Amino acid sequence: MQTLTVSLGERSYPIHIGAGLLARDDLLAPHFKQKKAVVVTNTTVAPLYLSQLVEALGRIGVSALPVILPDGEQYKNWQTLNTIFDALLSAHCERSTTLVALGGGVIGDMGGFAAACYQRGMPFIQVPTTLLSQVDSSVGGKTAINHPLGKNMIGAFYQPKLVLADIGTLDTLPDRELKAGLAEVIKYGLIRDPDFFRWLEANIDGLLGRDREALAYAVQRSCANKAEVVAADERESGERALLNLGHTFGHAIETGMGYGEWLHGEAVAAGTMMAAELSCQLGWLSEGDVVRIEALFIRAGLPVRGPSLDVARYLELMQHDKKVQDGKLRLVLLQEIGAAVVADGATTAQISTAIQGRCG
Repeated sequence: MQTLTVSLGERSYPIHIGAGLLARDDLLAPHFKQKKAVVVTNTTVAPLYLSQLVEALGRIGVSALPVILPDGEQYKNWQTLNTIFDALLSAHCERSTTLVALGGGVIGDMGGFAAACYQRGMPFIQVPTTLLSQVDSSVGGKTAINHPLGKNMIGAFYQPKLVLADIGTLDTLPDRELKAGLAEVIKYGLIRDPDFFRWLEANIDGLLGRDREALAYAVQRSCANKAEVVAADERESGERALLNLGHTFGHAIETGMGYGEWLHGEAVAAGTMMAAELSCQLGWLSEGDVVRIEALFIRAGLPVRGPSLDVARYLELMQHDKKVQDGKLRLVLLQEIGAAVVADGATTAQISTAIQGRCG
């Protein structure tokens, strides 16, 4: 097991990474003020890992109430969120009751948002079970639900007390979900860690083959990068925005196609290629680097072109982005592999050309 810390003063918390951690009741024990917990999970994860977690909680004297939600991005909405609130209220949960999110990014986001809202804040633990959630969404305290007009537009910053990333859960992850998670892993190399990008180029086959050692290293290196960024800029007023490379384009894909049609990581991969094309247009990223980035995404089994949405539709959806400031669209672009910047100088024509070059 490896342990990292997200350093936020009194709100600092550990990220434990390793195999077999779901059974480690000793890691859970320090984080329960009350001998009652609510475990939010979904119909896919519950049959695989819920009993293991409930048993671990039972060994430290904590009784667990499961809340099992439908699985899918299309359920990341107010209606499903209210299912969590209904369960919390029906069980007379208190402000000191701990909510545990067991699942991927959707469960982590909704569980965290529910915890942030219920009685104005209850303790919250992340137990991510997908690669994407282990390397990205479980760390940093971003919680949200989707709106028909925009992804993750309604939410709160709310940090967990603990992140427990059990690499063993990746054994049951479908191939498509594993590949989608790799998009966020590759992102860290592109925005701030060129040595990690080179490591990924050398080890992508091992990751796809679910080599435990390679996966553990990728999760640890990704979390270390994110923990540093979050500690420096928790509320995304500066450097943290760089973690959104490809996301403005990618969220437009997810919203435009209908939530759940494209996985988040798939949309981010195609969106990153649009950002790379634009970066090249602006004279920052070399054509050789664009080819290099594309080659890694292709080897990872990820799309390098977006769906054939009308360019005007892309631009419309991209205006519903949290980085829009004073009505001006700000994009995360690449100066080189390992160096990203938030820029607002690209013209609509340049953005349109980048989209057209990576559509269909």
